[in-house]
Amino acid sequence: MEQGTQKNKIEAVLDKYAIPLSIIIAGIIIASAMSPQGSRISGILGTNRAVNASRSAVEESVLPAKGVTLPVTWGGLGARLVEAGVIEPAAFKQIYQSRGSFPAEYEKLLSGRTNGALTIDEGNAGYLLNLLWAFGLANKNPILEDKGEMMNPAYGGAGNFASTGGWTVAKGNPMNHYNMHALVTLTPEQQELVDRVSRGIFRPCCGNSTHFPDCNHGMAMLGLLELMASQGVSEETMYKAALVVNSYWFPDTYLTMAQFMQNKGIDWKNVSPKEMLGADY
Repeated sequence: MEQGTQKNKIEAVLDKYAIPLSIIIAGIIIASAMSPQGSRISGILGTNRAVNASRSAVEESVLPAKGVTLPVTWGGLGARLVEAGVIEPAAFKQIYQSRGSFPAEYEKLLSGRTNGALTIDEGNAGYLLNLLWAFGLANKNPILEDKGEMMNPAYGGAGNFASTGGWTVAKGNPMNHYNMHALVTLTPEQQELVDRVSRGIFRPCCGNSTHFPDCNHGMAMLGLLELMASQGVSEETMYKAALVVNSYWFPDTYLTMAQFMQNKGIDWKNVSPKEMLGADY
């Protein structure tokens, strides 16, 4: 099949089913994605795997049990998202509380101010994804505007995607917050960096780049890239951090990739993050 024909068929299917899929995914998000226990459904939030005492060296290299410190601080963004109505705190907390608890760490990130760098691990990966999802959805950025894939008329509008229609814990319609809040403003150089790197980071759930953040993982990664760029993180470090984060969000995929590289004689610590995040993988 020629590539152009295949692309046209895929776009036709996406156009036809964009709204139903968003509704289905939104329901799954409420049912499982925001659970502190997480889910093994990679397309939603398959992040929190049981930590086994007999972890292999490959597992520990991809998903360190103690977590990984990211080159970015969250500060008071949680409180600003609440103030703007992007997150309705009672609804947000209820999802977690109904499945166990809403720990102090979560509360601090949501309503307080944190001074240190974010640390991601198997326990909080899903929660960080949801915070970054809210930020990526709401923060005003040219990638979400008319020239970006999200606003392509072929898809019936930006509100039909899982990353928009699936965000069900905002005050009012989530599209009232889409690309609406100047939470972080980038310089032209920083924006160019985000634009470039976002085109090189793909996700296993749908195969799209971060520049087309049509699912929660894509929108969250866009938010992370914006934060890192605004805080002076280099392009190389951005790719390294993105690989860490994608690994915790899609553990089975990246463990498989790590084993594949190991079989080729390449340790995970020596792989090219840009290559691992690219379209080929």
